[in-house]
Amino acid sequence: NRVTPERTAAAAKLVKKGISHPLGIVIEPGMPAYPPRYTQLQVVQPNQQFNADLGVGWEASSNDDVLQMWLGTGPQLDGLGHMGEAGEFYNCNQGKDFSIITGLTKLDISGIPPMVGRGVMIDIAKQMGVDSLQAGQPITSNDIKAAMKSQGVTVGEGDVVLLHTGYTDATLKQNPSLWAGSIPGITNEASVFLAGLKPMAVGADTWGLGAVPPRAGDKIFYDHVVLLKQHGIYILETMNTGRLADESVHEFMFVLGQARLKGAVQMIINPVAMW
Repeated sequence: NRVTPERTAAAAKLVKKGISHPLGIVIEPGMPAYPPRYTQLQVVQPNQQFNADLGVGWEASSNDDVLQMWLGTGPQLDGLGHMGEAGEFYNCNQGKDFSIITGLTKLDISGIPPMVGRGVMIDIAKQMGVDSLQAGQPITSNDIKAAMKSQGVTVGEGDVVLLHTGYTDATLKQNPSLWAGSIPGITNEASVFLAGLKPMAVGADTWGLGAVPPRAGDKIFYDHVVLLKQHGIYILETMNTGRLADESVHEFMFVLGQARLKGAVQMIINPVAMW
């Protein structure tokens, strides 16, 4: 409901230099993920294994691939059917009524329209004077407000808000087990603050958005409940924000057209930032 023709047209005017940047990190088979998630890729040559006669009248050679993975792995979009509380999801939908093994019958990602709008990057690492936040380090609403003020960032209704912590750039390759087990992230009250800005989506360069483990007194992953269930705001995880931070790109056009897999809860994505 927050994607309007007027906001889309306004976002297009943010492209001044003609630069585009992939916001999805590279996905690799075997890359670490929150347990029990995994990624496996097999490349096959069905019925031919090269040099075999495929009966097409010429010496055809080809590869195909089979992918086995959890869609909540790597750069991803969390749909509104991903997380609720006490069996209830967005708009009072009961999980027992729409969650079946063959796919969601409501709130699946195939119904999400193209996300095109103004994106903003809030550099939390810069605000805290570091290249990367530490594992489990909380990000409060005051931290976000201070970063917005010092970096001249404003958030309007329907925007896409991305938080840069530097954590994936600093940790994924260097210490994959730490990266998969603990992340810096927003506190429960920070998720309430962000929801109040009425964005289309909120994301970060970490796999969970909220701090893991959570700050004392907070509920783990409850930021998902606040954003998805209570406010209908999508979540973007493991976003590739490093270049935006390096070049101080705080405002850009955001474009995402996810694969429309009927019944899917989440989807691997590669949004594009343009400025």
